[in-house]
Amino acid sequence: MTDFTKIDEILSSFEDKSCLIPILQRLQEEYGYLSIQVLKRIEEKTGMSGAEIFGVVTFYAQFRLKPQGKNMIKVCHGTACHVSGAEKIEESLRQELAVKGDEPTEDGLFSLEKIACLGCCALAPVIMINKKCYGKLEQKGIKRVLSEYK
Repeated sequence: MTDFTKIDEILSSFEDKSCLIPILQRLQEEYGYLSIQVLKRIEEKTGMSGAEIFGVVTFYAQFRLKPQGKNMIKVCHGTACHVSGAEKIEESLRQELAVKGDEPTEDGLFSLEKIACLGCCALAPVIMINKKCYGKLEQKGIKRVLSEYK
């Protein structure tokens, strides 16, 4: 990515260039993750130090430095989900998608992320794909849920 037009357009939409978190959120929304080129451009255009920018990006779990799959699957591991089988749900997802660690699937369609709590405790165990929640999951229902996105 060497064309900075979109990055500059987003940066110019912020009157206060010190609003780093909203800037980072908007750029990640646009590109799916925050590349080193994006971070360097923020540094150039805002005058903030690269260390300050990188410090914020690595402090907050919401920011990603690597490309993600087209569909982000968040597996809740809060207390209610944990006692309702979140580990087995995650294990089934990893097996079905052939995913290890935090890398996207080979086809780039999915990424899997372990989340502390999605706030849907009454629906435990819960996963969220993009912005849609699926609750009261069982291992046998994983294929059906994923088929909506394939």
